Amino acid sequence: MNVLLLTAAGLLLANCGGGGASLGVGDRFSQLFGSSGSSNTQAQLVGTPPAPYGSSGAAAAPQGAPYQDCPGVAIREGASTLQIGTKPGPVSDNNEVRYQGTIVRNARDCTQFGGQINARVGVEGRIIVGPAGAPPAVDVPIRVAVVQEGVQPKTVATKLYRTQVDLAGQANVPFSFVAEDVSFPTPSPEAVASYVIYIGFDPEGARAPAPRTKGKARTG
Repeated sequence: MNVLLLTAAGLLLANCGGGGASLGVGDRFSQLFGSSGSSNTQAQLVGTPPAPYGSSGAAAAPQGAPYQDCPGVAIREGASTLQIGTKPGPVSDNNEVRYQGTIVRNARDCTQFGGQINARVGVEGRIIVGPAGAPPAVDVPIRVAVVQEGVQPKTVATKLYRTQVDLAGQANVPFSFVAEDVSFPTPSPEAVASYVIYIGFDPEGARAPAPRTKGKARTG
């Protein structure tokens, strides 16, 4: 297992060194969340936020108000990398890797509509072509889940998104995706601190057809 992980990491580093364009700043992700943020961190929308609602004890938020108790984002353990080979299932031979995806940055914001929270969750990543060669365009499955952590974690909402990345003959292509319809009931003031928005690649989603859901993606 360690050999496989090291081999995969070597493939990633070798390809990141050249041939790929840098992450664009004019894509949908940057338009929504600005240019701040880094790997595994959350970027906020540009502007001065209003006073927080919910746990602060302030009055109930009006329709469509920014929700300042927006849960933080974390990458689900084991879901930060997507590796697709020439055969279904886990890749055991590095030479059989067709392409590999990795998440490099994320961001989120939340809006409160009465008793519901609507979150926009942005993901930036890269698709790297492997030794076996990739098709001209690849399907990238991204799962977003809202979880209330605790002794017995509770999944509040979960959704699989699929976005297509056009490789255009390149070996290293950045992509960005924004899920704009992640919704869940407004947490109670006592529970809001335990909420987490998890993101990650869904390997099973990569191997089974699924209807496209609302979201926008850009490459470059």
